[in-house]
Amino acid sequence: MEYESGNAPNQEDYAYDLDRIYASLVGIRTAIPDDAYTANLLGTERSGNGVVIREDGLVLTIGYLVTEAEQVWITDNFGRAVAGHVLGYDQETGFGLIQALGHLDLPALPLGDSDILSEGDPVVLGGLGGSKGAIAAEVMAIREFAGYWEYLLDKAIFTAPAHPNWGGCGLIGPDGSLLGIGSLMVQQTGEDTAVDGNMVVPINLLKPILEQLSTYGRVEKPPRPWLGLFGTEIQDQVVVAALSENGPAEDADIKVGDIVVAVDDEKIKSLAEFFRHVWSLGEAGVTVPLSLVRNGEMLSANVRSIARDALLKSPALH
Repeated sequence: MEYESGNAPNQEDYAYDLDRIYASLVGIRTAIPDDAYTANLLGTERSGNGVVIREDGLVLTIGYLVTEAEQVWITDNFGRAVAGHVLGYDQETGFGLIQALGHLDLPALPLGDSDILSEGDPVVLGGLGGSKGAIAAEVMAIREFAGYWEYLLDKAIFTAPAHPNWGGCGLIGPDGSLLGIGSLMVQQTGEDTAVDGNMVVPINLLKPILEQLSTYGRVEKPPRPWLGLFGTEIQDQVVVAALSENGPAEDADIKVGDIVVAVDDEKIKSLAEFFRHVWSLGEAGVTVPLSLVRNGEMLSANVRSIARDALLKSPALH
């Protein structure tokens, strides 16, 4: 996908200095070992964007870019590259943190209040490349988002038009502050047409966990139970679309095509309901009773959950 020149931000439309914003937006490239758990799914070479959020070179990005990474490079708009170290990745929000191992000498973008956004608000979504790496966008919706990889946001931000290099992009609000980090490309369905856009993780989800994540590389709370079950919604039913190799659901003999109708006898009709019921049973390690329909027959399965991180390589120490 190429950038549309008509979507480039125009300085006259903004009360803040776009060039200063662009200076805080960087490129991220990572290398992942061939034997990493996520190598087949996400690739061994990943690239996207990040945002400098602290003067000492702390960079915020989207977590899938840095999951199991053994090498990280941060690139600025002057073409300079600095090695980085993965500080942490929060599974619940999807945020990832990188610490530059050299001097970036770039301004930090202040964290704003993502709750100020409303449908129709103008925003800028930008990454590496200055004005060529940014688009003028609009908030299309703020609503719940359930991802098939056992991920749920209560208030995700949806913007359009779509940024072609969305991963780790910074969502800039009306006051020039950082209001979110780009995660996905999605299709927004309107009354008459479908529009390509982006799903953005709100920055307010970072604030309660930033200190712990940047200090310890994790959030000090029990991990949620993870099943390794990729679900999809089809006509108010949750259908198993795929399974993580050697994950708990596969070990419990769950099959692709199974319909999950209940969790611990609580009926479900959506991915969001499925996740919330699973997580309500306790922390990782809890056994999750599922009621399934397979080829018209009702079945039961007890899935012994694990922590998602249990299968992932930890960041190398520097």
